[in-house]
Amino acid sequence: MKVTPKYTRSIDDYVKVTGEDDVNELKALGESFRGKSILHINSTPYGGGVAEILHSMVPLMKSLDIDARWEVIEAEDDFFNITKKIHNGLQGNLDISLTEEEWEVYLKWNRYNAEILDLDADFIIVHDPQPMALPSFAKKGKQHWIWRCHIDLTHPNPLFWRRLGPLVNQYDAVIVHSEEYIRDEFKDKAFVSPPSIDPLSDKNRELTGEEVVKVSERFNVDPEKPSITKVARFDPWKDIPAAIDVYKILKKKRDLQLLIISMMARDDPEGLVFYEKVKEHVGQDEDIHILTDEMGVRDLEVNAFQRGSRVGIHTAIREGFGLVVSEMLWKRVPVVARPVGGVKIQVIHGVTGYTASTVQDLAQHVESLLENAGLRKSMGEAGREHVRRNFVITRHVYRYLSLLAKFL
Repeated sequence: MKVTPKYTRSIDDYVKVTGEDDVNELKALGESFRGKSILHINSTPYGGGVAEILHSMVPLMKSLDIDARWEVIEAEDDFFNITKKIHNGLQGNLDISLTEEEWEVYLKWNRYNAEILDLDADFIIVHDPQPMALPSFAKKGKQHWIWRCHIDLTHPNPLFWRRLGPLVNQYDAVIVHSEEYIRDEFKDKAFVSPPSIDPLSDKNRELTGEEVVKVSERFNVDPEKPSITKVARFDPWKDIPAAIDVYKILKKKRDLQLLIISMMARDDPEGLVFYEKVKEHVGQDEDIHILTDEMGVRDLEVNAFQRGSRVGIHTAIREGFGLVVSEMLWKRVPVVARPVGGVKIQVIHGVTGYTASTVQDLAQHVESLLENAGLRKSMGEAGREHVRRNFVITRHVYRYLSLLAKFL
């Protein structure tokens, strides 16, 4: 299914964000790709970081006169139940397995999509495990296939990697967030590129204080009461209960509210199960606000909630990157997080926030930031600059094109 991105982008729009030098550098690199086509393929047009990136990346590539487009695979629910299991297996869950029947269903839907998708492109970037088997069934042509892995591959379940690992052989390159994720099976074709936020999107563009207050009041969030914010899918890896526990420790000492913000992704069938578990952990506390897309929370509302927060908290126990961290830092909100995966290159301890592993230590760092406005301000400024230099969409596109240029 072809996806029409929700944004229209011009490279010149980003001069005010990154400066003319970065924009001109990207334009010069883009010249090499005129007349070339780039196809992105993933499993959902909304929900989650991959879709969010592509809504900005594809039109930005188009503004460089590149023939860029985006397709989403089609499948029934049984496929997404299996690929969620594959996601968890690759990210290190050792308590699950994949049956032969499940593997055949996975291959069946990849075969089907190889037949119905328009795969006529110079470069095909396949995002994550769901469409990973497409090259096995695609007609061989001029394409260069690139697998873009957005998850943490440091300790995959061996049973799952035994299935998925050989598929890497059909790709010309593999893009991962961090050097930690490079495995021996593809170290000779690995390319490191962290993902990005779009500073001009509804989720990240500048808002007035009045806009922030209006959004808060619309969802019965007290704009005057200090808030800490956790943005994450309802997923066991995100460990939302730990963020609730941090809040409960702090609530004994001060008046405070916790915002839990989440979107339901089409390709994550476990979401509702963990949503119920989170609600049970919250109990009857009226100062904990669960805010979801089903309640009308969209990108602009997420933006406002993040800007109105004193501190961001990220308690994931395994994380591919964690774009929500960069979103908070871009808004000059320091983040306290567990030092996992790509979070470690975003939250620089003592500079853009703090890292800690236990709930008690996380709570201690959040408390120190709540008590010190000057510290919050200095860390907030450092966080925004760190994101501007490393994790904005123009740098992301530049890294992608630098890799693809090797095949021109």
